[in-house]
This record gives sequence, C-alpha cells and structure tokens, in this order.
Amino acid sequence: MKKLFALIAIIGMLILGVNTQVYAQSDDTTETSVVDTTNNVVENSENTVVDNEVPEDDGKMHKRIKEKFIEGGPFFMSFVLITLILGLALSIERIIYLNFATTNTENLLENVENALETGGVDAAKEVCRNTRGPVASIFYQGLDRADQGIEVVEKSVVSYGGVQMGLLEKGLTWISLMISLAPMLGFMGTVIGMISAFDSIQAAGDVNAGLVAGGIKVALITTVSGLIVAMILQIFYNYIVSKVDSIVNNMEDASISLIDILVKYQSK
Repeated sequence: MKKLFALIAIIGMLILGVNTQVYAQSDDTTETSVVDTTNNVVENSENTVVDNEVPEDDGKMHKRIKEKFIEGGPFFMSFVLITLILGLALSIERIIYLNFATTNTENLLENVENALETGGVDAAKEVCRNTRGPVASIFYQGLDRADQGIEVVEKSVVSYGGVQMGLLEKGLTWISLMISLAPMLGFMGTVIGMISAFDSIQAAGDVNAGLVAGGIKVALITTVSGLIVAMILQIFYNYIVSKVDSIVNNMEDASISLIDILVKYQSK
C-alpha cells in the first residue's frame, strides 16, 4: 500500500512538472500575440461577457452541496450527514481491520510444517504467535491441543474459527443500520416538508404553483440525500462482506490443511 501511494505521488509530481513546463513554454511563445489581440478581444466580447458571465463560486462542487444542504433544511439534513459520517467511519475501520487480518495462508502452512519437522509443536506455536491474523490464531489454538488428539484439535479449530468469524463480522450490523436509516430520515424530511408546504397553501388560501413547486423541491432534497448516502454505504458494505467471505474461506481451507499436517506429523 505504501508503494502504491508513493507511485501515485511520483506520477502526480511528474505530470505536474510536465504541465508546468509546457505552460511556461506556451506562455513565452504566445505572450506577444496575446498582447496584440487583447484590445480586439475585449471590444468584440464586451457585450457577450456580461451575458455569459458565470460566478466563480458556482463552479465549485462544495458550494453547491452547501446550498442544497441549507435548502433541504439543516435539521433533517444534519441527521442524514451524521449517518454518512458514522457509516463511513465504521466502514473504514472494518476495511483496515480486514486488511490487517488477511494472511498468506500458503506461507504460514509452509512455515508451520517446517517448524514441526525441525522444532516440534512448540516451534510451530511460536511461528503462529509471531504471525498476525485470525488464521494464525486458529492454528495456535489447534497446536496448543495437539497432544490431546486430532479430534480435540478439530473441535478447537472449529470453535475458535467461529469466534474469529464473529470478530470479522463485528460492526456490520451497524453499517447495515446506517444504510437503512439514511433513506428513512430522507423520507421523513420529505413528508414533513410536504406538510409544511400544504400548511403554507392553507394559510395563503390559494394554490400558488410557485409555492407548491418550491416546497416540493425543498422536501425532495432530503430524500435524494438519504438515497445517495445509502448507495455510498452500500458499496462499502458489499466490499466488506466479500472481504469477510474471502477470509473465512481461507480460514476453512487452512484449517483442513493444518489437520492434515498434524496427522502426518503424529504418524511419524
């Protein structure tokens, strides 16, 4: 991961340097022509600039998001934003945990087998103790009961595998809650906004198309925001679930291989 970030940084610096050099060269070659044609451009475009002028802030995405946030109502939009922040925090924590939990099971099995042949069970346990991840923890629990028979080892591996699976899936229910809660909050804001719009119509005593359209627009912003938050968190949730499934499959395959290695070791 560090190598990837370093590579991206180097590529970005190279691209920035090339763009700067090209811009400097083009600026030197076109400076004279720009000065000569400035007056004509200003005179010809004096009227069109006023018509086509776009404020600088309108092109910034965060300005637009801020405006829509205020239009949707800070109260309900704040709850939607909180669900997004909590959901992302839980998702990032799970992704980091699962990345640290990923283990090269082939190398671990090879090291455990070599340690059993050279130093016995204690050496194999030391290898597992120095290796991070749920697979190494399961191996350690199985090796710790190797003197009690293969059946006890199998039960220990299965039981501790369930414990590790629970640790891998920790926090997924809260992410799922945020996925469900975000659109619900959006719909609630929409319904309350519609009620407010109809109250305004009733108070005015007349159906004003502008008043109705504005109220509905403001009310639907919360729904759109809730759906966007739910979609973002759903992507993270699916990635985490697939990562957990991959680690669990590796745990099961590695556990079977460990039992085979112990059977082979005890038969000698």
